[in-house]
Amino acid sequence: MGTRNISISDEAYSKLAAMKGPKESFTDVINRLAGKKSVLDLVGLLTPKEGAELRSNIQDIRARSRKRATETERRIRGS
Repeated sequence: MGTRNISISDEAYSKLAAMKGPKESFTDVINRLAGKKSVLDLVGLLTPKEGAELRSNIQDIRARSRKRATETERRIRGS
C-alpha cells in the first residue's frame, strides 16, 4: 500500500484531530469517515407495511418512555 500527501486546511486538520483516537492514525480516521453509510442507503430496505409497523412501535416506545419519565418526576417531587 502506497502513501500520498494531501493538503488540508487548518480547520479540517483540527476537526480530524478531534475525531482521532489515541492509537488511531489520520488514515484510520479518514477510512472510518469515508466508510460511513448514508441514511439514504436504507431507502427500500423495508416494505411500506414494515415501515408503518416500525414507526408505530417507535411511537409506542416513546409514549411509554414519556409516561415513565412523568411518573418518575412526580415521585421525585412528591406529588
